[in-house]
Amino acid sequence: MKIIISFIVTLVFSSTLAQINIDGSSTVYPIALAVAEEFNIENPDAQISVAFSGTGGGFKKFCAGETQVSTASRPIKQEETDLCASAGIEFVEVPVAYDALTVVVNPENDWVQCLSVDQLKDLWQPDPRAIFWSDFDTAWPMEEIKLYGPGTDSGTFDYFTERVVGEAGSSRSDYFPSEDDTVLVQGVEGDKNALGYFGFAYYLEEGKKLKGLDIDGGEGCIAPSAETVNDSSYPLSRPLYIYINKASANDNPNLAAFVEYFMSEDAREFIGDTGYVVLPDDMYSEALTAFQNR
Repeated sequence: MKIIISFIVTLVFSSTLAQINIDGSSTVYPIALAVAEEFNIENPDAQISVAFSGTGGGFKKFCAGETQVSTASRPIKQEETDLCASAGIEFVEVPVAYDALTVVVNPENDWVQCLSVDQLKDLWQPDPRAIFWSDFDTAWPMEEIKLYGPGTDSGTFDYFTERVVGEAGSSRSDYFPSEDDTVLVQGVEGDKNALGYFGFAYYLEEGKKLKGLDIDGGEGCIAPSAETVNDSSYPLSRPLYIYINKASANDNPNLAAFVEYFMSEDAREFIGDTGYVVLPDDMYSEALTAFQNR
């Protein structure tokens, strides 16, 4: 009987080690899901779960030991690093792609094609200077702008408010928030006076159902694209990351193999297919070396 119990416990323990739980950024979610699906084809014994609860929500689970990989659309904050440290969790940070954070409007909006970073600040700051479209241009409709954006647990929210408003987390609160970018997409698609922002891949996926705006960061109006991200001309471009639990990577061969596959040349095809911009080859090589050295 003791032998049987021991065998059962060993099976459960081995199964747990084989699991890879991934959570965090909704922006990085399409990348992690695409790479996980391809990895799973050749490694069917790897039990991979991919979810999103926002970058901040993902780090809470990661630092509590509930996940082995945390996806993020911004670097980890000091308080999150401290939270992980207090739980004895060490990690490796790995960049996986670039994103052209995209500001979108309804395709029926035929009056705006470009907004400056300063105009976005006037719209999104806690005490907004712009409420109606006509506040930007008197020739535009005197209709209230209906705003859609990520929730406060989102790394996209942190990045956007820091880059546009000037302080991470500083934003007007009278907008429709969601950690699910598809909800934001649907909101903008259903309202002629809507404006929202989210990752480039979600904009590309919708095609003509959304209208992406050019952004002027001081050098003229620049459209979001792989080209403008690569030449650093698009004002709202940013890197995307995954964070890996060191101990889990040491204990779980499937996890180590998954991260190495994530950095491989084969995976870059799938990253690019999601709509995000692949990093230069040497960055993936450096990231792989950093991970392998833990």
